[in-house]
Amino acid sequence: MDETYIKVKGQDHYLYRAVDKEGNTIDFLLTKKRDTKAAKAFFRKAIRQNGPPGKVAIDKSGANNYALVSINTKLKDNDPKIIIYQSNYLNNIVEQDHRFVKRLTRPMMQFKNFKTAKATLAGIELSHMLRKGQYPDSESITP
Repeated sequence: MDETYIKVKGQDHYLYRAVDKEGNTIDFLLTKKRDTKAAKAFFRKAIRQNGPPGKVAIDKSGANNYALVSINTKLKDNDPKIIIYQSNYLNNIVEQDHRFVKRLTRPMMQFKNFKTAKATLAGIELSHMLRKGQYPDSESITP
């Protein structure tokens, strides 16, 4: 899991992204701030849609660590805890996956409003997932 910044109206907004070890996109979320509240929202969304992960590699961000620790404390006793790895090197897969999003958004210079940024990034992420073959019928779609 990692985040990257996206310019919206000249201000940095943060695109949280999670990728599994095979390089498949797990989830993404665009937020206005990079704080514990945003990190918790992202992890709750990802867990709700994909189930709890066994291990998560994050960078040295305190907000991400605090969010995962907080989620671990709220898990039931019989649920396995999420193992947290804090390392920039273990995050290489998601860092490389950011390239695709950045390659498409950089020529745009910046988005004009948050709503259109969310919609455009959702389309970019969907096309990237289709290209990677993450959906059953995506092999029949040719770029």
